Amino acid sequence: MTIFNTFKSLDQDKRRNLSFLFSIDLLFWTNLTSFLPTLPIYIEDIGGTTTQVGLVMGSFAIGLICSRTGLGYLADGYSRKLVVRIGMLVATLAPIGYLLVQSVWPLMAIRTFHGISLAAFTTGYSTLVIDLSPIKQRGQFIGYMNLGAPIGMAIGPAMGTFLKESQGYQSFFLTTVGIGFWGYLLASQIREKPRNRDINVNSTIFDVPPRNFRQLLSSPSILVPALILLLIGLVFGTLVAFLPLFLRRTALGLSAGLFYTTVAVASFIMRVVSGQMSDRYGRGLFITVSLVCYAISMGLLTQAHSARDLLLGAIFEGMGAGMLIPTMIVLISERSSPSERVRVYSVCMGGFDLGLAIAGIVLGILEQMISYRSMFALAGSLATIAMIIFMSQSNKSLKHSLSFALGQGKDLYSR
Repeated sequence: MTIFNTFKSLDQDKRRNLSFLFSIDLLFWTNLTSFLPTLPIYIEDIGGTTTQVGLVMGSFAIGLICSRTGLGYLADGYSRKLVVRIGMLVATLAPIGYLLVQSVWPLMAIRTFHGISLAAFTTGYSTLVIDLSPIKQRGQFIGYMNLGAPIGMAIGPAMGTFLKESQGYQSFFLTTVGIGFWGYLLASQIREKPRNRDINVNSTIFDVPPRNFRQLLSSPSILVPALILLLIGLVFGTLVAFLPLFLRRTALGLSAGLFYTTVAVASFIMRVVSGQMSDRYGRGLFITVSLVCYAISMGLLTQAHSARDLLLGAIFEGMGAGMLIPTMIVLISERSSPSERVRVYSVCMGGFDLGLAIAGIVLGILEQMISYRSMFALAGSLATIAMIIFMSQSNKSLKHSLSFALGQGKDLYSR
């Protein structure tokens, strides 16, 4: 059965919610990714140093880290829809702050506030999609419903670059405000049952009490995905904070906007393909391949001496992103009960958030001692370490871990 036939087989209320969610997802990622090629340049243009660029960009993850867990409890205990609306509201308000502030240090506070948008939106959105998806096709549904991210990344950076160069920063920031507000209005149209009515009394899985934060962190089934996402967060944080500056310095004939658009196209293709295939062949194989793609991407950026090299790096980066995040979302949902699903998601994605924060801040400080190419080489080493950890620690023993990571065995932690 194709995804379209499955979608048609859902009841009208679920189809309506999924349609609204996809539209909101597209608007959110268009809004958010438009800042990737523009904000580092904006910070530099108002007098910021490379170190300060790293500090401001890394501050985004501080908002993520500080809000992710609390938003997870709010989504689990009260409303996923409310958390999505919070994310869109912050995405609407943050660009106003960028527009009004003309100095580096207040920008750190605004960037920290902006980080709440990603924590809130991804927490509420992903769990709503999981709640609405048929269990047997969960990977396929997550893959398709997360296509808004690569489509938004294809639109956002190109739009941001165009508006900055043709109309200036003011028009760019006001446009992102409008996009965020549009998404906020659409989010208000989602229909959600109260959390205390959403439990199937006939399902024994709800008899399992949800684990607290300490229990989640002490569980290898959750700790290893969180560690993998921490390392990849470091890789992605390096790319977000320093790629636009690297391209400006090296003048290799490729704009940051085109780089991110290429990433988005590759990510889109992989999300279409990998979701359905991970339902059939298992999650482990696609997580392993995604980590290999991240390592190759960073290696290509380290050695890049032409636009062609950069585009190849963008393709592998997009392939890695297109497989890793959607597959990891499904993996951690299968390792948790519905009553704790958002908390598990928050803990695991908290690793990614921490990686973003460390990459921007620490590498920004170290920029005086190491080159941009050295930063990318370090990021490639982290991706390789993540792959080794996953292949050896992703399941209950080394043998089962290796088997699972290569698509030859089941996930023994799956509930």
